[in-house]
Amino acid sequence: MSERNRPAREPQAEADGVIEGRNAVTEALRTGTVIDKIFILKGETDSSLGHIASTARARGIVVVDADKRKLDRMSVTHAHQGVIALCAVREYASVDDILAAAREKGEAPLIVVCDELSDPHNLGAVIRTACCAGAHGVIIPKRRSAGLTAVVAKTSAGAVSHIPVARVPNITALLKQLKDEGVWIFGAAMNGTTPLYSADLKGPAAIVIGSEGSGMSRLVAQECDFTVSIPMKGDLDSLNASAAAAILLYEAVRQRMN
Repeated sequence: MSERNRPAREPQAEADGVIEGRNAVTEALRTGTVIDKIFILKGETDSSLGHIASTARARGIVVVDADKRKLDRMSVTHAHQGVIALCAVREYASVDDILAAAREKGEAPLIVVCDELSDPHNLGAVIRTACCAGAHGVIIPKRRSAGLTAVVAKTSAGAVSHIPVARVPNITALLKQLKDEGVWIFGAAMNGTTPLYSADLKGPAAIVIGSEGSGMSRLVAQECDFTVSIPMKGDLDSLNASAAAAILLYEAVRQRMN
């Protein structure tokens, strides 16, 4: 079937958590819709887009400059007018909420920190595993990361409704904060100096998972108390980010059951 004869795709913007167009995004901001990120056409000087950007930033919403090609790829309605907003499926928690959740259960904190995990399917899988493993929360950065969008929620199989997810401006500063709270930082790294089964994950622990391509950033790795390597016996030398998170989390589960 030619592209010309294909049936038109039904708009699914609201179902997918995507809001397109200047009036629609302005109304979403006015009514307090929980928005994860707003993408605005790069270089556009239109006053209505400027108002959207300034209003969003005042509310702490991440605003991303995007070229027309990116906006066209993201668009479902094909009438984005230079602006697309991605809704968050729930409000973000705070780091204090996550630590409080551990205290309320009388457990040593078990936290997953995602360092620029940009694939929403990976983030959703990490959140699902963290929930199943009994982790007390997941922390992501505000920029260069997937957020709590509809795709993440679907991939998490509903786990986003059951585990707190916090979003912070800077992961390096976050790790320093966690260390001040007595949490040990374990970073997953291909060349980690601590073998997985030698890592002591019974105490307060934050497991850091790096980005899909390059792993943890240099500054984040420097803040880790331990870099942990997973045994690799096959012909490949690395795992998918969500698979690595699952392996470390369930080693923590095993240790905490003893």
